Amino acid sequence: MTGLAGKDRNIWLVWLGWPILTLGVYTFVWYYKVNREAREFDERIEVDPFVSVMAILVGWLLIVPPFVSMYRTGTRIARMQRAAGLDVTCNGWIGMVLWFFAGLSALYYQYELNRVWTNYGTPEPGTPVPIKA
Repeated sequence: MTGLAGKDRNIWLVWLGWPILTLGVYTFVWYYKVNREAREFDERIEVDPFVSVMAILVGWLLIVPPFVSMYRTGTRIARMQRAAGLDVTCNGWIGMVLWFFAGLSALYYQYELNRVWTNYGTPEPGTPVPIKA
C-alpha cells in the first residue's frame, strides 16, 4: 500500500508564528491540512477535514464537538505513525489537554506528524510513500 506524504512544518511557526501573523486564521487552515493529510496518507483513515474544522470553529455551540474533533485528530496521527512503522507516541488525550494550555496541541500534533515525515526522509508533499497494511 502507498499513501501521500504530507508537509514537514516548523512546530514553532505552526503554534505561534503563523497564528499571530494571521490573527488566528492559520490555526484553522493548519487543522484542515493536517486532517486532509491524514486521509491522503492512509485511505483507511476516514475523515472529512471540513467537518473537523467546523467542529472546532463553531462546535462550541454544542460544547462537545471541539473536544471530540481534537481527540480524534490525535488518534488519526497515531494511526499514521503505526502505518509508517513507527512506535505510536501521539495520544489524543494529551493533545486535547494541551489544547487548553495556549493551544499547545498544535505544537504537539505537528511534532508527532513531523516524526512520520522524517521517517520517510522528509519527502516533498504529495510524494507517494509506502505504508503498512
